[in-house]
Amino acid sequence: MTVFTTTPPGSLGDPGLADHYLQLVGDGDEYGAVEVVTGLLEAGVPAQRIMLDLIAPTQNRVGELWAANEWSIAREHAATAISERALAAVSAHTTVRPTRGRVTLACVDGEWHALPVRMLGEMLRLDGWRVDFLGASVPGPHLVTHLHQTGPDAVALSCMIATRLPRAHAAITACRSVGVPVIAGGRGFGAEGRWAQRLGADAWAAGAEEAVARLAHRWPPVVGDPYATAFMGDDEYTYVARRRGDLVQGTLDRLAATYPPMAAYDQRQHDATVEDLGHIVDFLAAALYVGDPQVFTDFVDWTARVLEARSVPPVALQAGLRLVKEQLRDYPTATATLDAGLARIDG
Repeated sequence: MTVFTTTPPGSLGDPGLADHYLQLVGDGDEYGAVEVVTGLLEAGVPAQRIMLDLIAPTQNRVGELWAANEWSIAREHAATAISERALAAVSAHTTVRPTRGRVTLACVDGEWHALPVRMLGEMLRLDGWRVDFLGASVPGPHLVTHLHQTGPDAVALSCMIATRLPRAHAAITACRSVGVPVIAGGRGFGAEGRWAQRLGADAWAAGAEEAVARLAHRWPPVVGDPYATAFMGDDEYTYVARRRGDLVQGTLDRLAATYPPMAAYDQRQHDATVEDLGHIVDFLAAALYVGDPQVFTDFVDWTARVLEARSVPPVALQAGLRLVKEQLRDYPTATATLDAGLARIDG
């Protein structure tokens, strides 16, 4: 690996840059990370390319290292903070006078992954937009109040985790009800934004670069009936969402008998199990809400990989899914969705 010890690299193509920058954010070296990005700016590298080709891929790698159990959650959080500082440094060195309209950026209520949408905000500023960045976990009523006060041309709404889809739907409907079109983004909306359209978003973008292009060339769209998709989720969704605590506790009470190694769990492992069971119920509810079992099967695939990296065997996840299923025997769509998840593990 090439290590830059004195002079920051002058090109994104410099050998070893990606590994070097990852090492800096992983070590919590804010000074070194900022030195790298400012060095690139001074060498003439466009700010957009630094964000898209260095900061964003590094942050994706940080998430992968956590999922693979190579980095702790604390180290992942510290690295994210360094990425935010590097992004701020890029922003501080680049200013563009607004020549387009005004756009509001927000994460849906309950969504705390704010770095991707913040990066979009910087990209939009560079493209001439006036940007209101509201940050992480913005409650729907507060978002609508802001829209009434500022009258933006668009709302860019981020959802990184599919469990937030019901809240995303409420936010999209609220924005469109006051005449402001919504562009959605984030992997929580599914591959190719399959659930964004179902929830009523006017557009979807796979990333910041695509969102900038969409807002620049084909905006605004005609805002149709904001309530055309207002009702989603049936009695099964309502039951699962309202009985979340009971479903988690009922599964936990019987899990040790089904999966004997749990009897030896310490408090940390016990708390992690409770959290995992909550995720199972939450993703099941989200799948029922949008009427697509892929919300749940994608979660099962991801969870199985994360647990495997932590030496938790697939049988533990299978036991949890089966115990939740036993409590939902009178709900055919929920049980079919759980069966689909079990089939992914068996496969």
